[in-house]
Amino acid sequence: MLRFAFYGRVSTEDQQDPAASRAWQLTRAAALTQVHGPVVAEYFDIGQSRAIPWKRRPRAAALLAALARPGRDFDAVVIGEPQRAFYGNQYGLTFPLFVHYGVQLWVPEVGGPIDPESEAHDLVMSVFGGMSKAERSRIKLRVRTAMATQARLEGRYLGGRPPYGYRLADAGPHPNPAKAAQGIRAHRLETDPATAPVVQRIFTDYLTGYGIYALAQRLTAEDIPCPSAADPQRNHHRSGTAWSKSSVRTILTNPRYTGHQAWNRQRKLETLIDVNDVGLGHTTTLRWNPKDQWIYSEHPAHPALISRELFDAVQDRLASRGPPPPAVRSAPATPTPSRAGSSMPSASGACRATGSTGEPTTAAASPPSTPSPTAWTTP
Repeated sequence: MLRFAFYGRVSTEDQQDPAASRAWQLTRAAALTQVHGPVVAEYFDIGQSRAIPWKRRPRAAALLAALARPGRDFDAVVIGEPQRAFYGNQYGLTFPLFVHYGVQLWVPEVGGPIDPESEAHDLVMSVFGGMSKAERSRIKLRVRTAMATQARLEGRYLGGRPPYGYRLADAGPHPNPAKAAQGIRAHRLETDPATAPVVQRIFTDYLTGYGIYALAQRLTAEDIPCPSAADPQRNHHRSGTAWSKSSVRTILTNPRYTGHQAWNRQRKLETLIDVNDVGLGHTTTLRWNPKDQWIYSEHPAHPALISRELFDAVQDRLASRGPPPPAVRSAPATPTPSRAGSSMPSASGACRATGSTGEPTTAAASPPSTPSPTAWTTP
């Protein structure tokens, strides 16, 4: 009798409950091995994308390490579905280790152990790797297309941190029936009475002649909470002691303050970790998309904190990097309550604006200076 170790994987991109996914993968694997021996060990990765190589998945890496141990407690490895385990060329990079250590790899689609001398088996596994890669590409395309449509036509809040000046409010059951059945709720943006006046003040003060650095210093000196300090639960990794120039600029360039939803301002870019070792896979970073790729809702989606005209005027000044025209230089600033008796810490990059894009933010990404209002569809 053989002793088997089971390997499986599930991630958020698979849109499945981890417990349910593990159960059906293990059931499928056990059906293949039950007459040959029991499953005595499990290695199951949760939240790991199929595109991540085995050596970078925690449980898969542990399984590879176990292969090298002479006293391991299993004789063979079984997987429930090859598309879950192998992506692209991962099989060709991983299976030689099984052969080297004399550990059989059992796959339901092969009907038993993979024969390292069989061209047919090698072809089958290569095909499944290609299918896995194509499936991930299809999932990404479907999700992005659906989100773009929801943002443009419905103005739906699609997740991420709410922009400074807003807070999340309940919007009823999730529109997806499956998620609604799980008790998941939809959300929308509503005005935050504590921080919305700060946003309005930043826009009006900028047009009266204050520069970005001067605004950051002034807000810090008046002890007005910066985005990180105003939302510490989502920014526990930041000190939130002062306003930074980047947080002020992020607010000034965020078109969502006009009441319209904005999506696709950033994209995930996959780059090789090591060009000399492609087997390590890729790392994901965020990059700003060109302004003509940003997607705006056709109609207002949440309360506006500023007018479209004020936003456009601010973008014009940001683009020109010069003083505002006389007509707007005299515009009154919106007063904001401040707390007296505060110290004046440096307005260095201690605080970052949150939720400015509706997508995860990154310190390495610097937003384009001027969003393109002409890309909007006039309601």
